[in-house]
Amino acid sequence: MKNSVNSTQIRLDKWIWAARFCKTRTMARDWIQAGKVKYNGQRTKPSKVIEVGAMVQIPAGFDNKTVIIEGLAEQRQKAAIAQTLYSETVESIALREKNKQARQLSAFHNPKPLQKPDKKQRRQLIQVKHQEGK
Repeated sequence: MKNSVNSTQIRLDKWIWAARFCKTRTMARDWIQAGKVKYNGQRTKPSKVIEVGAMVQIPAGFDNKTVIIEGLAEQRQKAAIAQTLYSETVESIALREKNKQARQLSAFHNPKPLQKPDKKQRRQLIQVKHQEGK
């Protein structure tokens, strides 16, 4: 006889995958085991049964998203449906925007060269470096 699973009991790794924060359940499991995902502010296991209203911190690019669970889903569905499963906190949005602006300013002040220096420019750079060392 098979165990009947209550549809309201969803694992954390399955929910992260269904909410489209990562492409595979394996990736979600790895994030959780590495401690990158926090459930109500604490490390947890991938098999943690989640509840509506809980707070989850999930990596998103250079930053972390802090979301409140609004709905449960066991299957991965369209992105529009997946976005209804959670709501991001105002503090999280503000922090991510602040970090984004800081990264843009940093990139503005440290521009990458458009091309590598040619042979003459390399010789000039070497000459300047040797003069600074003396």
